[in-house]
Amino acid sequence: MPDLSRTGSWLLFTDGIPQSQVDTEDPGYLEFEYVRRIGHIADLAFPAGEPLRVLHLGGGGLTLPRYLAHTRPGSRQLVAELDVPLTELVRKHLPLPPGHGIRVRAADAREVLESVRAASYDLVISDVYAGAKTPFHLTTAEAARAAARALRSGGVYTVNVADGPPLQQARRAVATIRSEYKETCMIAEPAVLRGRRLGNLVMAGSDRPLPYAELRRAAAGDPFPARVLDGDELARFASGASIITDGTNVPEK
Repeated sequence: MPDLSRTGSWLLFTDGIPQSQVDTEDPGYLEFEYVRRIGHIADLAFPAGEPLRVLHLGGGGLTLPRYLAHTRPGSRQLVAELDVPLTELVRKHLPLPPGHGIRVRAADAREVLESVRAASYDLVISDVYAGAKTPFHLTTAEAARAAARALRSGGVYTVNVADGPPLQQARRAVATIRSEYKETCMIAEPAVLRGRRLGNLVMAGSDRPLPYAELRRAAAGDPFPARVLDGDELARFASGASIITDGTNVPEK
């Protein structure tokens, strides 16, 4: 549907849930706050303008692939998107620009993640939803470990988690990512962190220090300011939360 608040912009709804926003005239514009935070990580964790190799788990409207093709020309990107009709709809109504360097593979995201060549990506972004939930097999330590295998030294794994009070899913996600990555952080709005409402929490992991100070400045300057948790503060957030593994009992729907 056209985004009436911004000329040249479109909104993608899946089962009535807003999934993506695309500005075809300005692909460097990111509307959704959690997408903007993933953009901050991509912008600040690597030298500005440097082409990247990126693996996207989940495609939607291809907002972030478009953004990275725009801000980092020459990037090579692979998108794992199982929903073929969705991809066809997006390509038809929101065609990608020439020379975009984006490939879409119609396959399960975990299968793609485990099939790619080791140490071949700078950035892995996980933003997969079936309805309002991330498929369980993409939330486990084994999935995080597969992402670490796919990353080059210094690469970054970024995950979007939607959760609400009491933030049990988010705490377990942090515990899980911390079990596989030396350096971790999470970006979220204060009201979400306090358990006052549902929201998105963006997590990142790497084998090298992340740009925590720069991320704090960027997140604080957003239209909806967010906090960055790392180190001891993030450890306290996840205190007592159990790590999710492939052998964990899948929660009932």
